[in-house]
Amino acid sequence: MRLVVRRLDGQIREAVRGQTNVGHDGRQSLEEAQRAIRELFVRIKDIKTKADRSEEMVKEITRDIKQLDHAKRHLTTSITTLNHVHMLVGGVESLKNLARRRQYGEIHQLLQAVVNVVEHFHKHQGIAQIRQLSNSVRKLQDELAMQIKQDFQDAYGKQGARTIPQEQLANACKVVDVLEKRVGDDLIEWYINLELAEYTVLFHEAEDVSWLDKIDRRYAWLRRVLVLYQQEGVKIFPASWNVAERITERFCEVTREDLAKLMTDRASQLEVKLLLFAIQKTTSFEKVLAQQFATYRTQKEEDSLADEEGDADEEKEPKEGDADPDDENDDEEGEAELRAARKKPSPFLGMISGCFEPHLNVYIESQDKNLTELLDRFVQDYKSKGAPMATIEGGGVVLPSCSDLFVFYKKCMVQCSQLSTGEPLLQLMAVFQKYLREYGARLLTSNLPKTTVSGGLGFLKDVEVKLNADELARICCILSTAEYCLDTTQQLEEKLKLKVKPTYKERVQFAAEVDLFHGVINSCVQLLVQQLETACDAPLTAMIKTHWQTVEAVGDQNPYVTAIGDHIRDTIP
Repeated sequence: MRLVVRRLDGQIREAVRGQTNVGHDGRQSLEEAQRAIRELFVRIKDIKTKADRSEEMVKEITRDIKQLDHAKRHLTTSITTLNHVHMLVGGVESLKNLARRRQYGEIHQLLQAVVNVVEHFHKHQGIAQIRQLSNSVRKLQDELAMQIKQDFQDAYGKQGARTIPQEQLANACKVVDVLEKRVGDDLIEWYINLELAEYTVLFHEAEDVSWLDKIDRRYAWLRRVLVLYQQEGVKIFPASWNVAERITERFCEVTREDLAKLMTDRASQLEVKLLLFAIQKTTSFEKVLAQQFATYRTQKEEDSLADEEGDADEEKEPKEGDADPDDENDDEEGEAELRAARKKPSPFLGMISGCFEPHLNVYIESQDKNLTELLDRFVQDYKSKGAPMATIEGGGVVLPSCSDLFVFYKKCMVQCSQLSTGEPLLQLMAVFQKYLREYGARLLTSNLPKTTVSGGLGFLKDVEVKLNADELARICCILSTAEYCLDTTQQLEEKLKLKVKPTYKERVQFAAEVDLFHGVINSCVQLLVQQLETACDAPLTAMIKTHWQTVEAVGDQNPYVTAIGDHIRDTIP
């Protein structure tokens, strides 16, 4: 036991001595680390000091270089500005000399350069000399505009046409392109008025040639003007000015105003044939213009399209912080809308023919009169020929007049939709409705056999109906006709909705006429059922009066059953 205790005491002493040595070693390691950190700090401080000294040395070395760079930049700017001033001064003097000699070919290029230089000096307008030079350029531009317009007036005068060559006028147009946009617009406006001056005199409202029966002469006049322009005008005016298109546009506007005034003043002389002739000539002429100037758009349409493109560009500009995954889809939709806008119908379609729309009541009244005569003829034909007879093989037949009526309707609808798809087409629809009701009343309802009231057996009503074979055939014919009219009226409604303007679709309805034909069908079916009931009345009465208690044996078929079968076969084919 004592030996164990001494052994344990020895182990404890060794452990204590070991811990003492570890603590001493740890303190020694810490002191060495601190010493190393102090040395590192001293080295870093020394490096920073050397770096600061190096930076000061670099600044001293490059200070002169930076001054030289600034001097070079300012010198370059000064030289450029001085050259621009020299170009501006020399350019103004050269332009004045060229303008006096009317050398527009050289003026075009020089003027463009001078204008660019003036724009470069825009922010230096506070300097008196620069402002004076800019005013000189502006004054020179105004003088050029007046001089060029005067040259055109002289060139297209009786004497000047042979003295001013086309090449000089073409170069003058190039100069106008450099000037303000209003100068070009004023020159085009003057030229258009000059070209149409003869037209306004020849086709004045007091002249016989101005009336609708000679409307094709108006269009022939424009064709001659366009041919002359293709021979001479295209050599003078730039293609980007669209002079031929703008002449045609103004011609259409003037013609529309003149025709509208003429038709209003001479409304009593308007006849449907004359009106349709004028419309046919006008629409054909508009289609030719639309094909000839397929890419042309009026100034109003161009401005609208430019606004749409500007809005689309603004929407495409990315905003900081935005990240919308649907941006690409939105861009595609915007581009699709712009393409659709560019594919709009030609502005020439309807530009003249629109003036006829307020006077289409003449056409509607004519069709109303034609339908009155047509319906009277249908009634007379029915009275003289009666209803067509049905055959077992052919089934039910319809009145020939109903198909004739809807064929006439179709022709009227197609013709009117070519003239207008607005209010006149709705007026024609009202005429259709009127004569569908008259047709149902005068040829269908009025020709149904009359019934007499009695006190018979009757399952449905106390009505005795006795019809002969001709009356049964007439009822079946009227029934088939009413069904045909019902189906065709619904188709007519759908066709009208497709042709009329979208804003008028809700007003296209034939509900009253559909109900009318439904009523005719119900009346026919009711008459046929009542006829069958009346025919079977005697066998049914015999069946009721039979003394069934006396019947002792069942035969093959009772007589009343045979009679009922015969009546059904006779009544229902």
